[in-house]
Amino acid sequence: MVYLTFFICFLAAAGLTPLVKKIAIYVGATDVPNARKVHTHIMPRLGGLAFYLAFVIGMLILRPDSSYTMPLLIGSVIIVITGILDDIFTLSPKIKITGHLLAALVIVQGGISVAFINLPFNGVLYLHWLSIPLTVLWIIGITNAINLIDGLDGLAAGVSSIVLLTIAGLALTEGNSFVFIVSTLMLGSTLGFLPYNFHPAKIFMGDTGSNLLGYVIAVLALLGFKNVTLFSLVVPIIILAVPISDTLFAIIRRLVNRKPLTAPDKSHLHHCLLRFGFTQGQTVVLIYGMSALFALAAILLSTSTLLGSLLIIVGVMLIIELVVEGVGLVSANYRPLLNAYKRIVSLGGKVK
Repeated sequence: MVYLTFFICFLAAAGLTPLVKKIAIYVGATDVPNARKVHTHIMPRLGGLAFYLAFVIGMLILRPDSSYTMPLLIGSVIIVITGILDDIFTLSPKIKITGHLLAALVIVQGGISVAFINLPFNGVLYLHWLSIPLTVLWIIGITNAINLIDGLDGLAAGVSSIVLLTIAGLALTEGNSFVFIVSTLMLGSTLGFLPYNFHPAKIFMGDTGSNLLGYVIAVLALLGFKNVTLFSLVVPIIILAVPISDTLFAIIRRLVNRKPLTAPDKSHLHHCLLRFGFTQGQTVVLIYGMSALFALAAILLSTSTLLGSLLIIVGVMLIIELVVEGVGLVSANYRPLLNAYKRIVSLGGKVK
């Protein structure tokens, strides 16, 4: 029944998107080009409403028997309403964060939180009073991380689909039916929207869509990896390595340049790849590949030994650092590893 509903969500999203496009144009939910954006003409940006409605249809069909169902749905309503208002009126960052905070608190009130973190050698780190702020920070952070990568046609939808597919697969192997159902329905809904959003896009998902995806993924990540015996919190972090690292280095970049954390710029990963000469389509597919690589690493990590897990974590960190330095994600002059490599090669040449 889950797989049939997956296709229903896919078809519902595909059928609703043209209707939502007309609504977006009618209510003025459009994205106007500017110096920071890649597109060159006005675009409707309420597309997230289409795959949200498709997702709700799927949830009504399956009605997952879980105490987490209502908190997730109520929180998603808050996220979507905030996103719709932002897509139409362009809300201030404070108002948007307030909406995200309320949605996160609904989840905490519903009994979902990071109460502990599994450690090596059967260790457990109990978070006690840190549990609630860490949970809220995680949900708000991932919600906005997906929003920040939504800068090219099909990028956020495709990366989120890879993440959702990975979460669904891991949930299926672990027997976590609620996470499997929710991730599968959201995956089907997002894929139904993606053909309209891939380059050249006919409609953007807007904050309605990117924040919804980030919110649902953040909650699923909290629910789906409590039984991983090694570094339980690291698994979802690796799955989400692309949006998390892009957001983290955006914060570092703004601190280094002494700019406000909310200040927009054109130095995100996709902007850097475009400056290297890649087309929009090539850039999106390249980032899809990165996301798939990290997803595979997360799958391997969830079943690896201690030594294997440590090697995977080190490998992932090394890849991220090399990408950051190679594309200039912090700045053109930030290249510690690459410069160290050049010095070693230079010294090796002198020795010979």
